[in-house]
Parts: sequence; C-alpha cells; structure tokens
Amino acid sequence: MSDLQLSLLVIGAVVVGAVYLYNWLQERSLHRRLQQAFGDAHEDVLLRAGAESARVDGRLEPQLVPPEDASGRDAADDEPVGAPAAAGFDAVLDYVAEINGSTPIADALIGELSSKIASCGKPARVTGFEPRGSAWEELARGAGGRYTRLRLGLQLVNRSGAVNPAQLATFCDAVRQCADRIPAQAVCPDAQTALKIARELDAFCANVDVAIGVNVIAQEGGVFAGTRIRALAESAGFKLEPDGIFHFRDERRHTLFTLDNHEPAPFLPESVKGISTHGVTLLLDVPRVAHGPEALELMLRIAGGLAVGLGGRVVDDNRAALTEAGTARIKEQLRTIHAAMAKQGVPAGSARALRLFS
Repeated sequence: MSDLQLSLLVIGAVVVGAVYLYNWLQERSLHRRLQQAFGDAHEDVLLRAGAESARVDGRLEPQLVPPEDASGRDAADDEPVGAPAAAGFDAVLDYVAEINGSTPIADALIGELSSKIASCGKPARVTGFEPRGSAWEELARGAGGRYTRLRLGLQLVNRSGAVNPAQLATFCDAVRQCADRIPAQAVCPDAQTALKIARELDAFCANVDVAIGVNVIAQEGGVFAGTRIRALAESAGFKLEPDGIFHFRDERRHTLFTLDNHEPAPFLPESVKGISTHGVTLLLDVPRVAHGPEALELMLRIAGGLAVGLGGRVVDDNRAALTEAGTARIKEQLRTIHAAMAKQGVPAGSARALRLFS
C-alpha cells in the first residue's frame, strides 16, 4: 500500500470518527436540555418513525397500550390505594395509610413522622383529623394536640419511576412505629397490591412520556447573538428564567414549551448578552400540556418566526427541513397520545398528569 493510500485511509477514519463524535455530543446536549426543562429525559418524536425509533435506554417510542389490563378492568375505575381520598389525596396515584388514635398526637411526633416519610424517595403528604371541626385538613405545623388521627399519602409513580418495595416498606415502618408510640392503630394497605398498581401505571406513563422538539439553526458559517435571541424570544411571549431556559407559559403559568440553546451553554440572564450559538431548540412536553395540538401549532409558528428574525432555518435533530407531511404525522401522534391518556383517566395537562410527569 502506497503512502498516499495510507494517508487517505487515515484521513477517512478521522472524518468518520469526527462525525460520530459530533452526533454523540448533540445527543448529550438534547438530553441535558430535556432534564433541565422538564426534570427528566424523554423521547423526542419529531419526524421519527414510530416503533422504529428506539430510546437510548432501549425503550421504543410510544406504542400506546390499552387502558384496560388483562382482567378487563379500567385502571381509572380502581378503588383508592388505602383510605378514601381526602384533602388532596388521589385515588389513583397515592398509597394512603392511617393512624387512628383516641388522644391528641404530639406535634414533635408528627414532625418526626413527616421527616421520615419525606425521606422515602417519593413525594409524601400528611393530613390530620381535627375532632372539633370533624374534618380532615392539611397538616398545620406547630398545632400540637390538635389531631387525633392522621392520613399519610405516598405518591406511587413519578418521572423517576414507580415506588419500589424498600421505599414502601420504609413508609409503612414509619407509620407503624409512630402508632406504637402514641399508642394508636396503624392501617397500612396491602403493599403487594400497591406495588402492582404502581408498576402498571409506570408502564403506561413510559409509553406516553414524549417530548417534541424543533431546532432553528444558523445558515452555514453563521451564528445567532444571545441578545438577538432574547429580544425575539421575549417579543414572541417567552420569558427567560433562572434555569437558563426561555419558558412560554399559559395563563395558569404552566409551561407550554421551552426554548433552549442548541449548544451546551445555558441562556443564563447574567450571561446571555455574551453568548453566540449556531442554533436554538424548542421543546413541547406532551403529557404536561392540556391542549397539545394547539400548543404544537403555536410552537411551530413561533419557530418559523424566529427563523425569519434570526436569518436561520427550522430543522429536526437530523438537520432535515420540516415538511407538511412530517408535521401532520407528528400532530396525529400527539392527538393519539392525548386520547390514550384521557381514556386512562390521566388527561394531559391535568393535575394528575402534572404530578405523574414531574
């Protein structure tokens, strides 16, 4: 082999390696933006081909599961996991235990119990029964001697996954130990039933936990100035927040979609003036947005306006231009996901969905 051929082979290997490295860095950047904007990474479905699009962790893109389990019952019709839902407990999401005493429970003991269940690794809440008012109420710290009974809820599922046996055991142990010290009766529902419900709910959530993203990138050799991005984003309705991401919120202050740097540096308020970038990314968190098709349409329209104002172009993560057919397919998938969530009793953007996908 001649020196020329060897040199060409080496150059070719370097070019291929550089391409792989660039793609890997872009993928890491997308995952970082998802985690910053929404708390965890989830799939970008834009112009991907349904079941053929696999996640990094091996999960396929949503193949919507039926809302009924093998027994034919609808999960939305399940009885509460424990005591009846009260003072904000959710019959689907919360494992609810009770402490039933006949004498007032000391505030110090309630505080100790609250700290223990807060360390279980899942969101937890406590409500108290006030005999004089004959009503359950949100726990009031410093109201020692006010409550004779407590209800304690542990959220079964969120974006970090389903509650595990150790977390649920820690929760129940804390409840029982507190009851023993009063003394009072502790009521902890069957743990295996709760764990089964949690696994089923988590599996459904995994199938609909989707993000839709589009990019506005600069023309070849160009960059966008941070000051120009901020001016255009704010005129479109975004607000730059301390997390370094622009949020577009509705009238209830819920984020509809976000705008982030396509490159690693965040748009921090104190440093955005000095930033220049080759592109920005807009993301819509599908299960957390109530009116998905309308929000997607607005996001795409704003992306087009940003492209005009910045002198860039709108592309997907493969830098392919968006087409009407591709956009129509994305909208149809979004509608399908929202319909499945509604049928399962978890409407997109509802209080229940916001808790599940947090």
